[in-house]
Amino acid sequence: MNLFNSLGKRLATFDLDKGSPVTVFTCGPSIYQQAHIGNFRTFLFEDVLVRYLEFKGYKVLRGMNFTDIEEKAITEAQTKKRDLQALTEENIAGFMQEMRLLRMKMPDYLPKASDYVGEAVEIIQQLLALGLAYRHKRNIYFDPLQVPGFGKLYGLDMAKWPARKRRYHRDTYPGIQWNLGDFILWHGASEAVSGASWDTAIGRGRPSWNIQDPAMIAPHYHEPLSIYCGGLDNLYRHHDYTLAIMEAIRDYPLAKFWLHCRHLLVDGRKMSKSKGNVYYTETLLNAGYDAREIRFFLIYSHYREKLDYSTAAMGHASAKLRVLRQVVSAIKDKAAAAAAGDDCRLVGQIKNAFTASMDDDLQLNKAIDALHATLAALDLTALSAGQAAAIVMTLAEIDEVLQVLF
Repeated sequence: MNLFNSLGKRLATFDLDKGSPVTVFTCGPSIYQQAHIGNFRTFLFEDVLVRYLEFKGYKVLRGMNFTDIEEKAITEAQTKKRDLQALTEENIAGFMQEMRLLRMKMPDYLPKASDYVGEAVEIIQQLLALGLAYRHKRNIYFDPLQVPGFGKLYGLDMAKWPARKRRYHRDTYPGIQWNLGDFILWHGASEAVSGASWDTAIGRGRPSWNIQDPAMIAPHYHEPLSIYCGGLDNLYRHHDYTLAIMEAIRDYPLAKFWLHCRHLLVDGRKMSKSKGNVYYTETLLNAGYDAREIRFFLIYSHYREKLDYSTAAMGHASAKLRVLRQVVSAIKDKAAAAAAGDDCRLVGQIKNAFTASMDDDLQLNKAIDALHATLAALDLTALSAGQAAAIVMTLAEIDEVLQVLF
């Protein structure tokens, strides 16, 4: 299986020893509000990745974090006059309900940033001791100029880094561009801030978004991750920040493979509240689509290409899935209650139709089209019930990845 590794910007063979678990960490949702279908495009790509690795015979251990103490969550709680923890717990519950609706596997680890403040403080203390972090007033910042090769994941040209000291004190900044300066690790506070402030060895305050992922990774993974995933926007700032922090306190790479999913557009435009074009799972359910159709639309693409939502595109995907399921149903009817017969040729053809494109950087749309074409070409009248049963068993294995056929 070949995967496009963002570290190095090239296709590389994924051939880890199947005797050891594949460790995968995926950036989870910022739970200050409900996740939209653009978010779920990335989460479903990651779900397919994990399921396909298992289909290939790997045991996968996956972690996905919840960002529950960033500025956006604090501001949202203040705006709505809500308790921060109550707000984020409500959104976590809603997110997990949508995960189940969309037939996503639950990760093995689901850490919340607020539960790992102590670990964040320990890492910051290490960075201070190494001279990579420093205090400025109540805050603590990381100086990228002290790290050789900083920005290697994105491919940042450090020759363009300004000589003048600049500090970026917010958790996140809008857009996909680089903040050419020092990034914040610790928000110092003189008093409790909306329930998001702790008394610690480095003072009162809270960990920034930039230190939260390292704090949640370090206790669970003690060797290089097999794969680190996220949306394409994480290639700007966030993942290089995480990589620099983790590799500064460890003597081995953070991850062997880095995979990034491109954005979902709506009618060719970026999804945003200001444009009034934000779509949620419930939006599509209310429009009459079922959960399988929503999942199918969001996975029926190549993860490194933009996916454009429109009413026509959603309708087309829904119709395509309906026809595919009718073909599968016809084969299932032919099988009836028969035991699987021995027909390696047909089973092999069907598996190969699916895996050829999946092994080529998870080109799921091509894999589904090849699978559909192979099934449609079968002469059902010539199939025995045993042969049909063998095909149904194979399709059930494939659907452990897809989760849309049965």
